[in-house]
Amino acid sequence: MHLALMLAQRAVAEGEVPVGALLVLDNAVIGEGWNRPIGAHDATAHAEIQALRDAGQRLGNYRLPGTTLYVTLEPCVMCAGAIIHARVDRVIYGAPDPKAGACGSVFELLPSNSRFNHRTDCRGGILAEDCAEILRAFFRARR
Repeated sequence: MHLALMLAQRAVAEGEVPVGALLVLDNAVIGEGWNRPIGAHDATAHAEIQALRDAGQRLGNYRLPGTTLYVTLEPCVMCAGAIIHARVDRVIYGAPDPKAGACGSVFELLPSNSRFNHRTDCRGGILAEDCAEILRAFFRARR
């Protein structure tokens, strides 16, 4: 999660909402991402999507079984859908997202939705205060 926080700092440096994500397979980082919707002019350029895209390019496959995604903020519905389609095994997130979280804060898409053909374990609260503070500081500075 410390590396995900460092990636969130890259988002801050680019004027983006500070969310960072990394994808790990067999204890090796295979994908990294940070929020880039503003700079990329792309609503789908969330940190999680960026990490999935990076890993897919590195491995030459959009399916990423056996992986764990570490992200500083609870994934939204869009990212949860991509995580399911990519067959990610586990999501570990820092701060909950009470406005758009899809791991139980607002929606319950990960892990318990039995309508999907793939289930992804989801656990939150890892370095939650550090992850929440980088977001609070960013929005305080913007006000």
